[in-house]
Amino acid sequence: MAVIRDMMPVFELFQPASVEDATALLREHGDQAWVMAGGLDSFDWFKDRVKRPAVVVDLGGIETLKGITATADGLEIGAMTPLTDVVEHSEVRERYGLLSEAAALVASPQIRNQGTLGGNNTQDTRCWYYRDGWTCYRAGGNICYADTPTSMNREHAIFGADRCVAVNPSDTAPALIALDAKMVFQTADGERVVDAEDYFIGPSIDIMRMTVLKPGDLLTKIRIPSTWAGAKFYFEKVRDREVWDFPLVNVASAMRVSGSTIDDARVAVNGTAPYPMRLVAVEDAVRGASQSEATAELAGEVAVRGARPLRQNAYKVPLMRNLVKRSIRGEA
Repeated sequence: MAVIRDMMPVFELFQPASVEDATALLREHGDQAWVMAGGLDSFDWFKDRVKRPAVVVDLGGIETLKGITATADGLEIGAMTPLTDVVEHSEVRERYGLLSEAAALVASPQIRNQGTLGGNNTQDTRCWYYRDGWTCYRAGGNICYADTPTSMNREHAIFGADRCVAVNPSDTAPALIALDAKMVFQTADGERVVDAEDYFIGPSIDIMRMTVLKPGDLLTKIRIPSTWAGAKFYFEKVRDREVWDFPLVNVASAMRVSGSTIDDARVAVNGTAPYPMRLVAVEDAVRGASQSEATAELAGEVAVRGARPLRQNAYKVPLMRNLVKRSIRGEA
């Protein structure tokens, strides 16, 4: 178990000024290197001495990783763009309001000023067993301490568990998935682009990673196509406290509605699985249907099919059901 100390372990700090320099450092040091964005999650790990990287690569000085730019087909947001900038940017608010709503509910104003969009989508899970230094599967051990008859697992997964039952904690991830965003990152073989829904991975793929990023890779930007610009959006987050807390469950939806008919929809949730979940079955169920209470009820029921709650988190099933219903109904 972690022992909180007054001093962090020694590491070598690099502060590159370009993406090229950063990726060269990451490739040189491999899995001994730690990428630091806003530093909020990083310093928690370091202070508790749970993570002990030999090298820390601080991205704060790379100006090309910051900013929001309009493109011919939407927006491009640098991975190091502070969440506050995402919340306040006029075009994000006016055309892609789902993302600004989600970003506005991350943690607290102080954390949003420092935290970045890339960091919010690349952070590690918040499972307290793992973060306190217990040698669980994710930490290289042979047990999940959150999945035993006496575990404290109120905040853990009801879907997607495979040895590990920890959930993804991001608020902006489901919004990016609903907006059909693309994640752009640098690898040893050059630039790679993946859909936001494919950026996140579960323990069945790699129990020690939350995203497709491998040692040496660097997330550089997020592209949001104009496909869903100006759509009907809904975002809601349920948490224990009204500030700072991570989601118990959140939901993001984007819908195209003609009259009372749902022409198309994208719906995603987080806090329910080791990765943010796109609810394709819900989208299929509501597409072409009327935006009615009956359609919302159906969407909620479809959303929770196959849920497998743990000892203390059965409440997440009706919570997820009701949030999805609200997202289709378009109101709380």
